[in-house]
Amino acid sequence: MLAACGGGQAIAPVGSYKAQNQQTLSSVYKVQSGDTLYSVSWRFGMDFKEVASINGISSPYTIFVGQKLRFKPYSQIASKSKKKAVKESSRQTTSLRVAPNQRLSWRWPMQGKVISTYSKSATGRKGIDIAGKSGQKVGAAANGKVVYSGNGLPRYGNLIIIKHNDAYLSAYAHNKNLLVKEGQHVKAGQKIALLGRTGTQRDQLHFEIRRNGKPVDPMRFLPKR
Repeated sequence: MLAACGGGQAIAPVGSYKAQNQQTLSSVYKVQSGDTLYSVSWRFGMDFKEVASINGISSPYTIFVGQKLRFKPYSQIASKSKKKAVKESSRQTTSLRVAPNQRLSWRWPMQGKVISTYSKSATGRKGIDIAGKSGQKVGAAANGKVVYSGNGLPRYGNLIIIKHNDAYLSAYAHNKNLLVKEGQHVKAGQKIALLGRTGTQRDQLHFEIRRNGKPVDPMRFLPKR
């Protein structure tokens, strides 16, 4: 469990948004300043392609402050609903085609000891935590495009989200400083941030990989040390 920096008050861990926003998904979300389609989708544990399809948003997926985004309840994302979503997605531009993972070459985002591992069932363990020193280099885990750079997602602190292809996104949380901007293309290993403790109580990097909106174990993709 992570805790707030001020006053030691316990807060919900990173990665627990699905449970917290189950009812919200059946209604709407009003876009706030600093939001991107990717950050909103990440926050609610959904695939950006699905959110775009539901709301009739096409590439480059621009959203506006005050815009209302609709969601489907998780209980409906199966069988017929799932087939319908696939059919709707096929009507979008060719940029929605899922690129195979073989095209990606992953690398560790930072040197340091892994202090928390991924768990499919445990709340708040939707990625890995890597310990380090304040100001340490945080690098992009693979080639891609920065689709979010800010601090608008609760409990993630200063956060960067990189889109690697239409299937894979990666996130880098709790940074001290963000060194890249939205829309910027980065290469694997490129310095994108400096390690910090925003949104947590110690200097660490929270790193996630999501495939089609769902968290996957980063250790399956990162090279063995």
